[in-house]
Amino acid sequence: MSQQPSTSRRGGAHGLRDWRDALVAVVAGFAAMLVVAAAGLWAAGATDLPDGAFPQVVAAVVVLAAGGEVAIAGDAGFVARTQAELTVMPLSVSLVGALVTASAFLRPLRHRAVAGTRELLGRLGARLAVLWLAALAGLTALARKTFRVPLGEDSPLADIGEFLDAAPRVGFRAETWPTLLYGLLWLIGVTALALIVSRRAPLPPRLVGFQEAVRPAAYAMVWLLLAYVVIGLCAGVVVAVTQGHPGRTFAVVLLGLPNLAWPALTLGLGATWDGKVEGPFGLPMPQVLDAVLRGEDRSALNVATLAQQDGRAWWLVVVAAVLVPAAAFLMAARSPARVRPWQHAVRMGVALALTVLVVCLTCRIAARIGLSLLGVGDLAELGGEVSLQPRLWAAVGIGLGWGLVAGLLGSLLAAPVRRRGEVGD
Repeated sequence: MSQQPSTSRRGGAHGLRDWRDALVAVVAGFAAMLVVAAAGLWAAGATDLPDGAFPQVVAAVVVLAAGGEVAIAGDAGFVARTQAELTVMPLSVSLVGALVTASAFLRPLRHRAVAGTRELLGRLGARLAVLWLAALAGLTALARKTFRVPLGEDSPLADIGEFLDAAPRVGFRAETWPTLLYGLLWLIGVTALALIVSRRAPLPPRLVGFQEAVRPAAYAMVWLLLAYVVIGLCAGVVVAVTQGHPGRTFAVVLLGLPNLAWPALTLGLGATWDGKVEGPFGLPMPQVLDAVLRGEDRSALNVATLAQQDGRAWWLVVVAAVLVPAAAFLMAARSPARVRPWQHAVRMGVALALTVLVVCLTCRIAARIGLSLLGVGDLAELGGEVSLQPRLWAAVGIGLGWGLVAGLLGSLLAAPVRRRGEVGD
Protein backbone atom coordinates (compact mmCIF):
# COMPACT_ATOMS: atom_id res chain seq x y z
CA MET A 1 0.00 0.00 0.00
CA SER A 2 2.85 2.34 0.78
CA GLN A 3 4.27 1.95 -2.73
CA GLN A 4 1.09 2.91 -4.61
CA PRO A 5 1.41 6.72 -4.26
CA SER A 6 5.05 6.54 -5.42
CA THR A 7 4.12 4.37 -8.39
CA SER A 8 1.23 6.66 -9.25
CA ARG A 9 3.46 9.72 -9.10
CA ARG A 10 6.04 8.07 -11.34
CA GLY A 11 3.34 7.12 -13.83
CA GLY A 12 1.95 10.65 -13.78
CA ALA A 13 5.40 12.13 -14.27
CA HIS A 14 6.08 9.83 -17.22
CA GLY A 15 2.70 10.73 -18.73
CA LEU A 16 3.37 14.46 -18.44
CA ARG A 17 6.83 14.00 -19.91
CA ASP A 18 5.41 12.05 -22.85
CA TRP A 19 2.86 14.81 -23.51
CA ARG A 20 5.65 17.38 -23.32
CA ASP A 21 7.78 15.41 -25.79
CA ALA A 22 4.83 15.05 -28.16
CA LEU A 23 4.09 18.78 -27.93
CA VAL A 24 7.72 19.63 -28.71
CA ALA A 25 7.64 17.39 -31.80
CA VAL A 26 4.39 18.93 -33.07
CA VAL A 27 5.42 22.53 -32.44
CA ALA A 28 8.87 22.00 -33.95
CA GLY A 29 7.48 20.25 -37.04
CA PHE A 30 4.81 22.82 -37.83
CA ALA A 31 7.09 25.76 -36.99
CA ALA A 32 9.68 24.46 -39.45
CA MET A 33 7.07 24.01 -42.18
CA LEU A 34 5.57 27.45 -41.58
CA VAL A 35 8.99 29.12 -41.78
CA VAL A 36 9.97 27.36 -45.01
CA ALA A 37 6.56 27.95 -46.61
CA ALA A 38 6.55 31.63 -45.64
CA ALA A 39 10.09 32.11 -46.96
CA GLY A 40 9.26 30.40 -50.24
CA LEU A 41 6.07 32.39 -50.75
CA TRP A 42 7.88 35.61 -49.84
CA ALA A 43 10.51 34.83 -52.48
CA ALA A 44 7.69 34.21 -54.95
CA GLY A 45 6.15 37.63 -54.21
CA ALA A 46 3.08 36.35 -52.39
CA THR A 47 3.29 39.14 -49.83
CA ASP A 48 1.63 41.38 -52.44
CA LEU A 49 -1.56 39.31 -52.51
CA PRO A 50 -4.71 41.40 -51.94
CA ASP A 51 -6.74 41.57 -48.73
CA GLY A 52 -3.80 40.54 -46.55
CA ALA A 53 -4.07 36.95 -47.73
CA PHE A 54 -0.45 35.98 -47.12
CA PRO A 55 -1.08 34.13 -43.79
CA GLN A 56 -3.94 32.14 -45.34
CA VAL A 57 -1.80 31.14 -48.31
CA VAL A 58 1.04 30.07 -46.00
CA ALA A 59 -1.43 27.95 -44.03
CA ALA A 60 -2.73 26.38 -47.25
CA VAL A 61 0.81 25.48 -48.36
CA VAL A 62 1.53 23.81 -45.01
CA VAL A 63 -1.78 21.91 -45.23
CA LEU A 64 -0.76 20.61 -48.65
CA ALA A 65 2.71 19.75 -47.37
CA ALA A 66 1.20 17.70 -44.54
CA GLY A 67 -0.82 15.64 -47.00
CA GLY A 68 -4.03 17.66 -46.86
CA GLU A 69 -6.39 18.78 -49.60
CA VAL A 70 -7.06 22.33 -50.75
CA ALA A 71 -9.99 22.95 -53.07
CA ILE A 72 -10.17 25.87 -55.50
CA ALA A 73 -13.53 27.30 -56.53
CA GLY A 74 -15.14 30.55 -57.58
CA ASP A 75 -18.08 32.12 -59.35
CA ALA A 76 -20.20 35.22 -59.74
CA GLY A 77 -23.62 33.69 -59.50
CA PHE A 78 -25.21 32.89 -62.87
CA VAL A 79 -22.92 35.40 -64.57
CA ALA A 80 -19.59 33.65 -64.30
CA ARG A 81 -18.20 30.19 -63.86
CA THR A 82 -14.80 28.86 -63.04
CA GLN A 83 -13.16 25.51 -63.37
CA ALA A 84 -10.17 24.77 -61.18
CA GLU A 85 -8.12 21.84 -59.95
CA LEU A 86 -4.99 21.61 -57.83
CA THR A 87 -3.07 18.46 -56.94
CA VAL A 88 0.47 19.09 -55.79
CA MET A 89 2.56 18.66 -52.66
CA PRO A 90 5.18 21.34 -51.86
CA LEU A 91 7.75 18.70 -51.02
CA SER A 92 10.45 21.07 -49.74
CA VAL A 93 8.06 22.03 -46.95
CA SER A 94 7.07 18.38 -46.45
CA LEU A 95 10.69 17.23 -46.26
CA VAL A 96 11.73 19.83 -43.70
CA GLY A 97 8.66 19.10 -41.59
CA ALA A 98 9.28 15.36 -41.77
CA LEU A 99 12.94 15.65 -40.77
CA VAL A 100 12.24 17.97 -37.83
CA THR A 101 9.22 16.02 -36.58
CA ALA A 102 11.01 12.68 -36.86
CA SER A 103 14.08 13.99 -35.02
CA ALA A 104 11.97 15.39 -32.19
CA PHE A 105 9.92 12.18 -32.01
CA LEU A 106 13.02 9.97 -31.79
CA ARG A 107 14.98 12.10 -29.34
CA PRO A 108 13.34 10.73 -26.14
CA LEU A 109 13.85 7.17 -27.42
CA ARG A 110 17.51 7.40 -28.42
CA HIS A 111 18.88 5.61 -25.33
CA ARG A 112 16.48 2.69 -25.50
CA ALA A 113 17.32 -0.69 -27.04
CA VAL A 114 13.79 -2.13 -27.14
CA ALA A 115 10.38 -0.53 -26.68
CA GLY A 116 7.07 -2.26 -26.23
CA THR A 117 4.40 -2.11 -28.92
CA ARG A 118 1.92 -0.63 -26.46
CA GLU A 119 4.37 2.09 -25.47
CA LEU A 120 5.11 3.13 -29.06
CA LEU A 121 1.44 3.08 -30.01
CA GLY A 122 0.55 5.06 -26.91
CA ARG A 123 3.26 7.62 -27.59
CA LEU A 124 2.05 8.00 -31.17
CA GLY A 125 -1.70 7.45 -30.87
CA ALA A 126 -2.63 9.05 -27.57
CA ARG A 127 -0.23 11.96 -27.64
CA LEU A 128 1.59 12.86 -30.84
CA ALA A 129 -1.32 12.12 -33.18
CA VAL A 130 -3.84 14.00 -31.02
CA LEU A 131 -1.71 17.12 -30.83
CA TRP A 132 -0.75 16.88 -34.50
CA LEU A 133 -4.37 16.67 -35.63
CA ALA A 134 -5.34 19.56 -33.34
CA ALA A 135 -2.65 21.77 -34.87
CA LEU A 136 -3.56 20.65 -38.39
CA ALA A 137 -7.23 21.40 -37.74
CA GLY A 138 -6.30 24.94 -36.71
CA LEU A 139 -4.33 25.48 -39.92
CA THR A 140 -7.20 24.00 -41.93
CA ALA A 141 -9.57 26.57 -40.46
CA LEU A 142 -7.14 29.36 -41.39
CA ALA A 143 -6.41 28.12 -44.91
CA ARG A 144 -9.30 29.71 -46.80
CA LYS A 145 -9.61 32.93 -48.79
CA THR A 146 -11.53 34.39 -51.76
CA PHE A 147 -10.02 36.77 -54.32
CA ARG A 148 -11.60 39.09 -56.84
CA VAL A 149 -10.38 38.22 -60.36
CA PRO A 150 -9.13 41.32 -62.24
CA LEU A 151 -10.37 41.52 -65.82
CA GLY A 152 -8.61 44.73 -66.86
CA GLU A 153 -9.65 48.37 -66.54
CA ASP A 154 -10.71 48.85 -70.17
CA SER A 155 -12.09 45.38 -70.74
CA PRO A 156 -15.74 44.93 -71.79
CA LEU A 157 -15.84 41.98 -69.42
CA ALA A 158 -14.90 44.27 -66.54
CA ASP A 159 -17.66 46.72 -67.50
CA ILE A 160 -20.22 43.91 -67.57
CA GLY A 161 -19.07 42.56 -64.24
CA GLU A 162 -19.19 46.00 -62.61
CA PHE A 163 -22.63 46.76 -64.07
CA LEU A 164 -24.07 43.51 -62.72
CA ASP A 165 -22.06 43.67 -59.48
CA ALA A 166 -20.85 40.23 -60.39
CA ALA A 167 -17.08 40.46 -60.63
CA PRO A 168 -15.81 36.90 -60.67
CA ARG A 169 -14.06 35.55 -57.62
CA VAL A 170 -11.72 32.63 -57.17
CA GLY A 171 -10.96 31.25 -53.74
CA PHE A 172 -9.41 28.32 -51.95
CA ARG A 173 -10.22 26.40 -48.82
CA ALA A 174 -8.72 23.43 -47.06
CA GLU A 175 -11.01 20.40 -46.91
CA THR A 176 -11.27 19.49 -43.22
CA TRP A 177 -11.92 15.77 -43.07
CA PRO A 178 -9.72 14.67 -45.98
CA THR A 179 -6.95 16.86 -44.56
CA LEU A 180 -7.19 15.30 -41.12
CA LEU A 181 -7.28 11.78 -42.56
CA TYR A 182 -4.37 12.24 -44.96
CA GLY A 183 -2.49 14.28 -42.37
CA LEU A 184 -2.74 11.40 -39.91
CA LEU A 185 -1.48 8.99 -42.57
CA TRP A 186 1.38 11.40 -43.32
CA LEU A 187 2.35 11.46 -39.64
CA ILE A 188 2.17 7.67 -39.34
CA GLY A 189 4.37 7.30 -42.40
CA VAL A 190 6.95 9.79 -41.11
CA THR A 191 7.21 8.28 -37.63
CA ALA A 192 7.23 4.69 -38.93
CA LEU A 193 10.01 5.53 -41.39
CA ALA A 194 11.94 7.28 -38.63
CA LEU A 195 11.76 4.17 -36.45
CA ILE A 196 12.86 1.98 -39.35
CA VAL A 197 15.75 4.15 -40.52
CA SER A 198 17.28 5.29 -37.25
CA ARG A 199 19.93 2.95 -35.90
CA ARG A 200 19.31 4.20 -32.34
CA ALA A 201 15.52 3.94 -32.36
CA PRO A 202 14.04 1.04 -30.36
CA LEU A 203 11.72 -1.48 -31.96
CA PRO A 204 9.10 -3.76 -30.43
CA PRO A 205 10.58 -7.19 -29.58
CA ARG A 206 8.55 -8.89 -32.31
CA LEU A 207 10.09 -6.66 -34.99
CA VAL A 208 13.73 -6.83 -33.89
CA GLY A 209 14.32 -9.86 -36.08
CA PHE A 210 13.38 -7.88 -39.22
CA GLN A 211 15.71 -4.95 -38.66
CA GLU A 212 18.76 -6.41 -40.39
CA ALA A 213 16.73 -6.87 -43.59
CA VAL A 214 14.82 -3.58 -43.49
CA ARG A 215 16.92 -0.93 -41.76
CA PRO A 216 19.99 -0.90 -44.05
CA ALA A 217 17.81 -0.75 -47.16
CA ALA A 218 15.55 1.99 -45.74
CA TYR A 219 18.58 4.02 -44.66
CA ALA A 220 20.12 3.69 -48.12
CA MET A 221 16.92 4.91 -49.80
CA VAL A 222 16.64 7.93 -47.51
CA TRP A 223 20.30 8.71 -48.22
CA LEU A 224 19.65 8.42 -51.97
CA LEU A 225 16.70 10.81 -51.89
CA LEU A 226 18.55 13.33 -49.73
CA ALA A 227 21.57 13.14 -52.05
CA TYR A 228 19.37 14.15 -54.97
CA VAL A 229 17.97 17.05 -52.92
CA VAL A 230 21.48 18.27 -52.09
CA ILE A 231 22.48 18.10 -55.76
CA GLY A 232 19.31 19.97 -56.71
CA LEU A 233 20.03 22.60 -54.07
CA CYS A 234 23.52 23.17 -55.45
CA ALA A 235 22.11 23.44 -58.97
CA GLY A 236 19.49 25.93 -57.76
CA VAL A 237 22.11 28.15 -56.16
CA VAL A 238 24.18 28.11 -59.36
CA VAL A 239 21.11 29.01 -61.43
CA ALA A 240 20.19 31.86 -59.07
CA VAL A 241 23.70 33.31 -59.22
CA THR A 242 24.41 32.88 -62.94
CA GLN A 243 21.05 33.22 -64.69
CA GLY A 244 19.23 35.87 -62.71
CA HIS A 245 15.70 35.73 -61.26
CA PRO A 246 16.98 34.70 -57.81
CA GLY A 247 13.58 35.26 -56.20
CA ARG A 248 11.82 32.84 -58.49
CA THR A 249 14.63 30.30 -58.20
CA PHE A 250 14.71 30.36 -54.40
CA ALA A 251 10.91 30.16 -54.33
CA VAL A 252 11.14 26.88 -56.22
CA VAL A 253 13.95 25.65 -53.96
CA LEU A 254 12.04 26.48 -50.78
CA LEU A 255 8.68 25.14 -51.95
CA GLY A 256 9.27 22.38 -54.47
CA LEU A 257 12.90 21.29 -54.82
CA PRO A 258 12.15 17.55 -54.30
CA ASN A 259 9.30 17.90 -56.82
CA LEU A 260 12.06 18.36 -59.40
CA ALA A 261 14.95 16.42 -57.87
CA TRP A 262 13.14 13.15 -57.19
CA PRO A 263 11.54 12.79 -60.63
CA ALA A 264 15.06 13.41 -61.96
CA LEU A 265 16.04 10.17 -60.22
CA THR A 266 13.33 8.25 -62.08
CA LEU A 267 14.25 9.92 -65.37
CA GLY A 268 17.88 8.93 -64.88
CA LEU A 269 16.76 5.34 -64.34
CA GLY A 270 14.88 5.44 -67.65
CA ALA A 271 11.30 6.15 -66.59
CA THR A 272 8.87 8.28 -68.60
CA TRP A 273 6.38 10.87 -67.37
CA ASP A 274 3.49 12.30 -69.38
CA GLY A 275 2.74 15.98 -69.04
CA LYS A 276 1.26 19.11 -70.49
CA VAL A 277 1.83 22.84 -70.04
CA GLU A 278 -0.74 25.17 -71.54
CA GLY A 279 -1.69 28.75 -70.89
CA PRO A 280 0.11 31.69 -69.29
CA PHE A 281 1.62 29.75 -66.41
CA GLY A 282 3.98 26.82 -66.45
CA LEU A 283 6.85 25.13 -64.72
CA PRO A 284 9.20 27.78 -63.32
CA MET A 285 12.42 25.74 -63.34
CA PRO A 286 14.11 24.38 -65.29
CA GLN A 287 12.83 25.92 -68.47
CA VAL A 288 13.72 22.81 -70.48
CA LEU A 289 10.74 21.06 -68.85
CA ASP A 290 8.42 23.80 -70.03
CA ALA A 291 9.85 23.53 -73.54
CA VAL A 292 9.23 19.77 -73.68
CA LEU A 293 5.73 19.82 -72.20
CA ARG A 294 4.22 22.98 -73.64
CA GLY A 295 1.60 22.32 -76.30
CA GLU A 296 -2.00 21.33 -76.87
CA ASP A 297 -1.36 17.61 -76.50
CA ARG A 298 0.27 15.59 -73.76
CA SER A 299 3.98 15.02 -74.25
CA ALA A 300 6.33 12.29 -73.10
CA LEU A 301 9.01 13.46 -70.68
CA ASN A 302 12.13 11.31 -70.50
CA VAL A 303 15.87 11.71 -70.92
CA ALA A 304 15.63 11.44 -74.71
CA THR A 305 13.02 14.21 -75.08
CA LEU A 306 14.89 16.40 -72.61
CA ALA A 307 18.14 15.84 -74.53
CA GLN A 308 16.46 17.15 -77.69
CA GLN A 309 16.20 20.50 -75.91
CA ASP A 310 19.44 20.30 -73.90
CA GLY A 311 22.09 17.64 -74.33
CA ARG A 312 23.12 17.96 -70.70
CA ALA A 313 20.04 15.90 -69.81
CA TRP A 314 22.12 12.76 -70.33
CA TRP A 315 23.92 13.64 -67.11
CA LEU A 316 20.79 12.39 -65.32
CA VAL A 317 21.75 8.87 -66.38
CA VAL A 318 25.32 9.37 -65.18
CA VAL A 319 24.18 10.66 -61.78
CA ALA A 320 21.82 7.71 -61.35
CA ALA A 321 24.54 5.28 -62.41
CA VAL A 322 26.78 6.67 -59.63
CA LEU A 323 24.34 7.29 -56.78
CA VAL A 324 22.20 4.14 -57.01
CA PRO A 325 25.20 1.74 -56.73
CA ALA A 326 26.57 4.01 -53.98
CA ALA A 327 23.31 3.55 -52.07
CA ALA A 328 23.55 -0.21 -52.61
CA PHE A 329 27.14 -0.15 -51.29
CA LEU A 330 25.97 1.77 -48.22
CA MET A 331 23.18 -0.74 -47.64
CA ALA A 332 25.57 -3.70 -47.90
CA ALA A 333 28.19 -2.05 -45.68
CA ARG A 334 25.60 -1.61 -42.91
CA SER A 335 24.39 -5.20 -43.19
CA PRO A 336 25.75 -8.31 -41.42
CA ALA A 337 28.49 -10.20 -43.24
CA ARG A 338 26.38 -13.36 -43.43
CA VAL A 339 23.91 -11.75 -45.86
CA ARG A 340 24.49 -13.24 -49.30
CA PRO A 341 24.89 -11.19 -52.50
CA TRP A 342 21.59 -12.40 -53.96
CA GLN A 343 19.82 -11.30 -50.77
CA HIS A 344 21.34 -7.83 -51.11
CA ALA A 345 20.17 -7.73 -54.72
CA VAL A 346 16.60 -8.66 -53.80
CA ARG A 347 16.44 -6.22 -50.89
CA MET A 348 17.88 -3.39 -52.96
CA GLY A 349 15.51 -4.15 -55.83
CA VAL A 350 12.44 -4.11 -53.59
CA ALA A 351 13.62 -0.98 -51.75
CA LEU A 352 14.32 0.98 -54.94
CA ALA A 353 11.03 -0.13 -56.52
CA LEU A 354 9.12 1.09 -53.44
CA THR A 355 11.09 4.34 -53.46
CA VAL A 356 10.23 4.96 -57.12
CA LEU A 357 6.59 4.19 -56.32
CA VAL A 358 6.54 6.77 -53.52
CA VAL A 359 8.27 9.36 -55.74
CA CYS A 360 5.75 8.81 -58.53
CA LEU A 361 2.78 9.13 -56.16
CA THR A 362 4.02 12.24 -54.34
CA CYS A 363 5.51 14.18 -57.27
CA ARG A 364 2.46 14.18 -59.52
CA ILE A 365 1.19 17.60 -60.55
CA ALA A 366 -2.27 18.60 -61.73
CA ALA A 367 -3.18 22.30 -61.85
CA ARG A 368 -5.91 23.80 -63.99
CA ILE A 369 -7.89 27.00 -63.82
CA GLY A 370 -10.21 28.69 -66.27
CA LEU A 371 -12.80 31.47 -66.38
CA SER A 372 -15.82 32.27 -68.50
CA LEU A 373 -18.07 35.32 -68.07
CA LEU A 374 -21.51 35.36 -69.71
CA GLY A 375 -20.22 32.79 -72.18
CA VAL A 376 -17.55 35.22 -73.37
CA GLY A 377 -14.17 33.57 -73.18
CA ASP A 378 -13.12 29.97 -73.16
CA LEU A 379 -11.89 28.25 -70.04
CA ALA A 380 -8.67 27.23 -71.77
CA GLU A 381 -7.99 30.68 -73.18
CA LEU A 382 -8.54 32.57 -69.92
CA GLY A 383 -6.78 29.99 -67.80
CA GLY A 384 -4.13 27.37 -68.11
CA GLU A 385 -3.08 23.86 -67.22
CA VAL A 386 0.01 22.14 -65.88
CA SER A 387 0.07 18.38 -65.44
CA LEU A 388 2.78 15.81 -64.90
CA GLN A 389 1.91 12.14 -64.37
CA PRO A 390 4.25 9.13 -64.30
CA ARG A 391 3.91 5.93 -66.23
CA LEU A 392 3.70 4.34 -62.84
CA TRP A 393 4.18 0.60 -63.15
CA ALA A 394 6.78 0.87 -65.88
CA ALA A 395 8.78 3.15 -63.60
CA VAL A 396 8.43 0.74 -60.67
CA GLY A 397 9.61 -2.15 -62.86
CA ILE A 398 12.62 -0.14 -64.02
CA GLY A 399 13.46 0.66 -60.41
CA LEU A 400 13.26 -3.02 -59.52
CA GLY A 401 15.67 -3.94 -62.32
CA TRP A 402 18.16 -1.23 -61.40
CA GLY A 403 17.95 -2.24 -57.74
CA LEU A 404 18.69 -5.90 -58.45
CA VAL A 405 21.81 -5.07 -60.45
CA ALA A 406 23.00 -2.33 -58.09
CA GLY A 407 22.37 -4.49 -55.04
CA LEU A 408 24.55 -7.27 -56.40
CA LEU A 409 27.30 -4.81 -57.35
CA GLY A 410 27.11 -3.03 -53.99
CA SER A 411 27.39 -6.33 -52.13
CA LEU A 412 30.58 -7.28 -53.97
CA LEU A 413 32.14 -3.85 -53.44
CA ALA A 414 31.24 -3.77 -49.75
CA ALA A 415 32.61 -7.22 -48.90
CA PRO A 416 35.95 -5.89 -47.53
CA VAL A 417 34.26 -3.36 -45.21
CA ARG A 418 31.15 -5.24 -44.13
CA ARG A 419 30.44 -5.54 -40.43
CA ARG A 420 30.72 -8.89 -38.72
CA GLY A 421 28.07 -8.24 -36.05
CA GLU A 422 24.65 -9.77 -35.90
CA VAL A 423 22.86 -6.53 -36.92
CA GLY A 424 24.24 -3.68 -38.99
CA ASP A 425 24.55 -0.25 -37.42
